[in-house]
Amino acid sequence: MSAKSKSPLISWTKQLESLRTLSLRQPWAWLVVNGYKDIENRSWRTNHRGPLLIHASSTTTTLQADLRRVKNEYGVAVPENLEFGGVVGVVDVIDCVKQSGSRWHFPDSWGWIIANPRRLPFRKCKGTVGFFRLKSH
Repeated sequence: MSAKSKSPLISWTKQLESLRTLSLRQPWAWLVVNGYKDIENRSWRTNHRGPLLIHASSTTTTLQADLRRVKNEYGVAVPENLEFGGVVGVVDVIDCVKQSGSRWHFPDSWGWIIANPRRLPFRKCKGTVGFFRLKSH
C-alpha cells in the first residue's frame, strides 16, 4: 500500500514564484513535500531560513534503489506516479545542524531542518545544482 500525503495542497502565488528553489532527486522530493522527511542532507551548510521551493529532479538513475531503500529502511511505500523535472512543493528551512535526532539525517552531512511542508500543483521547469530561482513566464 502506498503512503499518503501528510501535507496540504496549496495554490501558486506570485510570492511563491520568487522564492529560492532547491532540486532533489525522487523519491526524496516526494518524501520532503509530503511530510515524511524532516531533514535534507547536504555536503554544505546554509544560512537560508524560511520558505524554499522543492524541485523534483528529472534524474532517475538511482530511483529504483532509492525506492527500495525508503521502503526497507524507513517503512514508507512511495507512490509509483512520481513527478519529475519540476517544482512539487515548498517547505520552511528552520535550522542547519551537524547532528540531529532525525532518522533521516545522514552522518557527516549538514542537516537542513525543514518544517511546514506544503504540496504545490506541479510546475515543469529545469533544475540546477544549488539554489536557483524560477524563470519568469
